Amino acid sequence: MKAMILGAGKGTRVQPITHEIPKPMIPLVRKPVMAYLVDLLKKHGVDEIMVNTSHLAPIIENYFRDGEQFGVSMAYSYEGYIKDGVAVSAAVGSAGGMKKIQDFSGFFDETFIVLCGDAWIDLDISKALEIHRKRQAVASVIVREVPTAEVFKYGIVELDADGRILQFQEKPAPEHAVSNIANTGIYIFEPQIFDYIPSDVAYDIGGELFPKLVKEGIPFFAINLPFQWLDIGNIQDVWTVTSKVLSGEVAGFKMPGKEVMPGIYTGINTSIHFEDVNIVPPVYIGGSSRVEAGATIIGPAVIGANCVVESGAMIKNCIVEDYTRLSSLANLEGKIIFGSKCIDPILETQVDIAEARLEYMIADVRKSE
Repeated sequence: MKAMILGAGKGTRVQPITHEIPKPMIPLVRKPVMAYLVDLLKKHGVDEIMVNTSHLAPIIENYFRDGEQFGVSMAYSYEGYIKDGVAVSAAVGSAGGMKKIQDFSGFFDETFIVLCGDAWIDLDISKALEIHRKRQAVASVIVREVPTAEVFKYGIVELDADGRILQFQEKPAPEHAVSNIANTGIYIFEPQIFDYIPSDVAYDIGGELFPKLVKEGIPFFAINLPFQWLDIGNIQDVWTVTSKVLSGEVAGFKMPGKEVMPGIYTGINTSIHFEDVNIVPPVYIGGSSRVEAGATIIGPAVIGANCVVESGAMIKNCIVEDYTRLSSLANLEGKIIFGSKCIDPILETQVDIAEARLEYMIADVRKSE
C-alpha cells in the first residue's frame, strides 16, 4: 500500500528550531516525529512512501534515504530550485505536492494515505481504511473534537448524520466556526482525487481542495476514531508533547534507552554517579553524556547525547540539544536549548546565546577552550 508524508513546509511557528531542521525532523525524545509515522505506516501494511520536501530537504532525505532501514521503500519529490548555488524553497502546497508526484509518474494508482509530518499519532489506519472503503468515499478526513477556543488552529468541518462533510472551514475564528470537529491532517484518497487538483500551480488541501469537494458534491467523509494525536504545531507544543511523553501520559509510547532507575532513562556510555547527583524523574539522558557530582536535573527533562552537566548546575523542565555544556553557573527552568538559541516555549521568546554572552553558562562541548 502507498502513502505520502507532507514534509515541505517551513515550520514558521516552530522557529528558531526550524531554522536548522525541518519540522518533521523535530525530535520527540531523541527520535524525529516523522520516524514514528513511518513506523506506524509500516505496521499497517504501507510499504511505499513518498515525501514532498523543500525547506532543508537534505536533512529529511539523508536521514530516511530509500527507507530500507525502516522496512519500507521511500522516495522524495523536491519542491524548489538552485539559484546562485543556493537552494531556494518553492513549496507548491499540500495538494499541489500530491499532483506534482502524480503528474510525474502516476504513483498513486490505488487507495492511498496522506499524513502531515509533524504529529505523533497511534491511529488504527487499517480501521480507517475499512470505513473509507465501506462508504465508497473519494476522500476521507480523520477528525477529532477540539476545544472551541482552539478551532482557529485547524480546519473545521460540518457533518451530516452519516458523517458526510457539508462544509469545510480553514482556521475559522471561534465565533464563526460551524463546529469544533477538526481536521487532523490525516487523509485517505482515491486516485480520482486528482481530477480536482490543477497541475503546475500551488494548491492547498484544506484551503482549496476540500471546499471544492464540498461544492461539487463529491463523496467526502469524516472518520472519527479514538486515537492519540500529539500535534507539534508551535514551540509550546514541542515542550507540551515532550512533557506528556516523559510523564507517561502517552499510552504505548516506547521510551528510548534503558530505565536505570524509576522514571530515569539513559542511553549507553553515560557517566553518572547517581549517589552524587540529584535527578528527579521523569528524565531522559542521552548516550555519552556526563552528569557531574553535585548537579541537579528535575524533570520532565531531556538531556541530549554527548552533553555535560557540570557540578552545581540546576536544570529544571528543560530540553537540551546534543553536545551542550551546562556550566556550574547554569540555572535553567522551562527552556529549550537548541543550536545557538535559548528558547522559552511558554513565552515564545528566544535569546541568542553568543549575543547575550551566555557562553559562560551554555556552550558547545566541542568548542575548544
